[in-house]
Amino acid sequence: MFGDSKIKALYAEDDQRSLTDKRRQQHDIIKNEAGEWVLLRHADVKAAALDDDAFSSHVSRFLQIPNGLDGAEHDQYRALINRYLSQEAITPYVPLFQQVATELVSELPKGEVINAVTDIGTVFAVRAQCQWLGWPAEVEPILVQWVNDNHQASRLKDHAKLAAVAQDFNEIIRSVIAPFRDTYSAAASHNKANQDSITAQLCREQIKGRPLNEAEIVSILRNWTGGDLGSMALCVGVVVAYLAHHPKQLQHCANASDAELEAIIDEILRLDNPFPSNRRITKCPVTLGEHQLPKGAKVHLDWISANRDEAVFGKDIFDPVRHAADNLVYGIGWHVCPGRLLATWQLRILIRALLAHVEAITPAPNELFERQLPPLGGYSRVPVVLS
Repeated sequence: MFGDSKIKALYAEDDQRSLTDKRRQQHDIIKNEAGEWVLLRHADVKAAALDDDAFSSHVSRFLQIPNGLDGAEHDQYRALINRYLSQEAITPYVPLFQQVATELVSELPKGEVINAVTDIGTVFAVRAQCQWLGWPAEVEPILVQWVNDNHQASRLKDHAKLAAVAQDFNEIIRSVIAPFRDTYSAAASHNKANQDSITAQLCREQIKGRPLNEAEIVSILRNWTGGDLGSMALCVGVVVAYLAHHPKQLQHCANASDAELEAIIDEILRLDNPFPSNRRITKCPVTLGEHQLPKGAKVHLDWISANRDEAVFGKDIFDPVRHAADNLVYGIGWHVCPGRLLATWQLRILIRALLAHVEAITPAPNELFERQLPPLGGYSRVPVVLS
């Protein structure tokens, strides 16, 4: 069992991968100073994620649709959201994502140091999501600044700043949906394209025989944007960092099929997972190995640790094909990330565009790749030179 002081000392000298590797080699489950149980092994994390009868996802006082809900309530919202995130629904937006990726990559300077997280990841995430959701271009710089502010507040563990940043984001969403919430809004009725946007459609949705209210719409859009923008930026940073340090993979990735490239990206993210954990609360007493968790226990599913479990994947072995079935980057079960397909396609489209425009991605000389601080995974800075 680690106390907070021990954990902080490890964070000072190691990134989260090293920390979780050390924890897992000594323990299967730990209990932190806050009294929360942290599941470290792949088998335990998978079992808890699949057991909706014993583990509740309703862990926050804030509305989180759909993955902060349980049972039939979760199923109803999940069914609504899945319609927007199916292969059939996303396919028409692929040309837009390709255009965004191509334009962004063509703008990147060659021979100069750039930060792959902010200069590629954040910008692409914001532009692609705005295109998908039908948000106005003037929102893009606001969202870019918000992603940077949110990451900074998370790294500093500044709870007051995090609360302010969250409120700022809710206000951004409210400003975007306001025209569509007002049936008689001139701004909404004047532009048919906006009326057909994902955001406009969501504002017309119904649940349980009634229209979605503002809080529900804000929660869904916050999940699709606030949760995804920063995550996409971190994913891009991890993938570009890997390619910069494994140059032989560049040509292989450039020639790979879409399915092969997606599998490679998933495997890179498994080894260096930017999604640290999800929370659960036990609905009843639970036995995991030699541990007895009481009802009401707060639990963390440590995805970083589970995805690096030597018992399943070996020690730092890269094998996209063999490891695919056990890869938990996007979670597992009915609470698996709803946007997995969207994120997978966007990442593949961006990386393919990048590889089509450059011959080499090299680490910037005399500059360090800087890790995010917990609770974030991945990198805050990936200084590379494109040529």
